[in-house]
Amino acid sequence: MIGKEVTDEKPVPLAKVFEILEKEKKRGELEYKQRLTYDYAQKFAELDIKKAEELIGELLQLEKLRKHQAVTLVDLMPERKEDVELIFAKERTRLEDEDIKKILELIDKYRK
Repeated sequence: MIGKEVTDEKPVPLAKVFEILEKEKKRGELEYKQRLTYDYAQKFAELDIKKAEELIGELLQLEKLRKHQAVTLVDLMPERKEDVELIFAKERTRLEDEDIKKILELIDKYRK
């Protein structure tokens, strides 16, 4: 296991999770849950860590977004307005159509 106790908690993109587990894998065998997470991150992380962090930074410049929301957007890379609305369905943040359009424009700029 990477650590025995939680010392800090912050949202990180899948690309960062993959990077962390890649380092752990080089040091030795991953535990079962780590292997599952590693496989998931390897399959679904659409951006490398540098681009993911850049996109998170650009999304955070939009006043209404918080860090965990920006990370979720980077991980899921929504393509349509409806996808963004679903991501924010249970959030207190209410996005206007203009905000959603800006989010999708930023994400499209980084899409592979």
